Amino acid sequence: MSAASRERVRALIITLLILICFVGAWHIASTPTGGTVKVDEEYAKLVGAAAATGQKSAFPGPLEVARKIGSHLANPFYDNGPNDKGLGIQLAYSIARVAAGFGLAALVAVPLGFVIGMSKTLYAALDPFIQILKPISPLAWMPLALFTLKDSSISAIFVIFVCSIWPMLINTAFGVASVRREWLDVSRTLEVGPLRKAFLVILPAAAPTIMTGMRISIGIAWLVIVAAEMLVGGTGIGYFVWNEWNNLSITNILTAILMIGLVGMLLDAGFARLQRVVTYRD
Repeated sequence: MSAASRERVRALIITLLILICFVGAWHIASTPTGGTVKVDEEYAKLVGAAAATGQKSAFPGPLEVARKIGSHLANPFYDNGPNDKGLGIQLAYSIARVAAGFGLAALVAVPLGFVIGMSKTLYAALDPFIQILKPISPLAWMPLALFTLKDSSISAIFVIFVCSIWPMLINTAFGVASVRREWLDVSRTLEVGPLRKAFLVILPAAAPTIMTGMRISIGIAWLVIVAAEMLVGGTGIGYFVWNEWNNLSITNILTAILMIGLVGMLLDAGFARLQRVVTYRD
């Protein structure tokens, strides 16, 4: 076994040990104690009789959550009305919104980043606007989006567009501006046209940095869509979490949180693989 393989095996063993410790602590913490504690009256009214007893078992254990995940996976695409849709449908709505907003942001950010990166004057002229708009929370745009677009789903896509555009725009401009001067001088000596230079010289050199911006953007987009859907309601995994809180179903909330994390991990892993392909394409 090679050194790299041994390192991966050791990392896997540590990961499994951490997971076992976490699940064990969770199981112990959620095990009923049989005792009662004094509970705030208003909280007791909110969460019902289970909380009024003060039992720790009011918080679901890992086995209960695992069974709930199994039931969701058994029928992920059922549709029993506006407030009762399968977890697969909710995730599909969220992923579709993220894909639409992220795709639109890429169509704007990458070409604009190219132009900004190739012109120091334009970079200096637009930098103040970028620095002002970039720190604004994407959710701050939601009221304006709802007011102007009149559609909650399109408004959520717009919010994803806003939060996705800045990392891609900045990284693309930085990557283009950082292309080695020698390569540009060679292309100028060979009288390579602007379009060919952009695609054959600048794009391959800036691609790893562009992919880094895309990877950052997709992570932010997936994070923001959950909060956006909590605000606009209707469909999506964010709305599912908020609706299950209204139903006081902590088990479903934990299930959704695990699914959110899993999808986020898969999205990041996909872009990380693309980044490696682009970086080590030679």
